[in-house]
Order: sequence, then C-alpha cells, then structure tokens
Amino acid sequence: MSKISGKNQVTLPVETLHAAGLAAGDEVTIEAEGPDRIVVRRVRRGLDRALEVFDGLYEPGYLAGLRAEERA
Repeated sequence: MSKISGKNQVTLPVETLHAAGLAAGDEVTIEAEGPDRIVVRRVRRGLDRALEVFDGLYEPGYLAGLRAEERA
C-alpha cells in the first residue's frame, strides 16, 4: 500500500509499473478521473502518437488476412 507524503508524493509499486508497461524515466501525465481515481498515462511523442490515428481503422487480424491471401 502506498501513502501520500507531506510533499504530495507517492511511490508506485514496481509490480504495478511493470504491469502497466511503465519504467523509470518514462514521461507521464497524471489526471484526476473523478473522486478516488487518478490515472497515470505515458506521454506519446513523435511517430507513436502520429500512428494512433490509424487505431481501429481495421479489425484485428484483417491486414494479416490480406497478406495471407496475397501469398496463396
């Protein structure tokens, strides 16, 4: 269990960071999402952020299916 310090700092458990795919040195944003909920998100820059516009464009596996048809 973590505790908020007098300087408003919180130490995050290593297991939680690993499960979220976060590591020391990652840039993050921290936002309140209502009472009792704070969300930490990695800041995406450059190419990763630009490529997000394509998320959800095709169903999962659709492009792999097209490639398989081309090889057949």
